[in-house]
Amino acid sequence: MDLGHVGIHVRDFEAMLGFYQRVFGFVISDIKRGPERSIVFLTSEPEVHHQFVIANGRAADDHSRVINQISFRLSSLAELKRIGTALKGEAVEDLDIITHGTAWSIYFRDPEGNRAEAFVDTPWYVDQPFRAPIDLDQPEEVLRRETEALCRTRPGFQSIEQWRLKLAQRFELAKSQ
Repeated sequence: MDLGHVGIHVRDFEAMLGFYQRVFGFVISDIKRGPERSIVFLTSEPEVHHQFVIANGRAADDHSRVINQISFRLSSLAELKRIGTALKGEAVEDLDIITHGTAWSIYFRDPEGNRAEAFVDTPWYVDQPFRAPIDLDQPEEVLRRETEALCRTRPGFQSIEQWRLKLAQRFELAKSQ
């Protein structure tokens, strides 16, 4: 099972649409703009109609946090580095660039304060929760080498393949009970 898509209600439809297009490179697959209802379907893959939906409807004075986090899985460390550079040019708060050992992540608040994450999986597993700061400005090979060295010092270190095999065994055990 994969997450199909995430949708959020926003206060400023155009500002939020522009932000997610600039930072993540989303393409509009469908859009309806109207005086009462505006909605846009965004995708980063031509085979998928939408992965992210933005709709107006959140009151200007509504400062509740209706979303815990929106996480975007990226395909490469180069893409994460590009997004990190793009975020530095945006007015975002709580920019936090870390590794969980299992992933390299950038956490931030979008222009309306929603917590978001862009991440790339690593080839390693360490017991969670874990977080350590990283420097995305260094070359990819240095980042990979330093992250692996850090992971090797953590409890539970193993390759992600080893961890997935153990998790699959737990699924099989759960099915048999």
